[in-house]
Amino acid sequence: MQRIKALPACRLLDRVLDQVPTKRRNGDKKGGETMIRKLAPGKYRLFSRKKDARTGKRRNLGTFATRAAAERHERAVQFFKRH
Repeated sequence: MQRIKALPACRLLDRVLDQVPTKRRNGDKKGGETMIRKLAPGKYRLFSRKKDARTGKRRNLGTFATRAAAERHERAVQFFKRH
C-alpha cells in the first residue's frame, strides 16, 4: 500500500482527482454537457449543467485563467456531489 505524505487539503484533493480517470468530455450527453465557455478577456467560466427552472439560466460556478483549471474545478464539484 502506498503512503501519502501529509499535504494541505487542496493539494491532496488534486492528487486524488488526478488519479481518477475522466471519461466525460464536451460531446458526451450523459448528465449534461461540460459547461465551460471562453470569455472575451481570454478567461474561462464554468457554468452549472442544469438550467434554473425559474430563470432559464445556468449558475456561474467560477471564472478561471485556464481551461485546465476550470476542468479541475468541475471534477472537484462532481466528486463532492457524489461523496
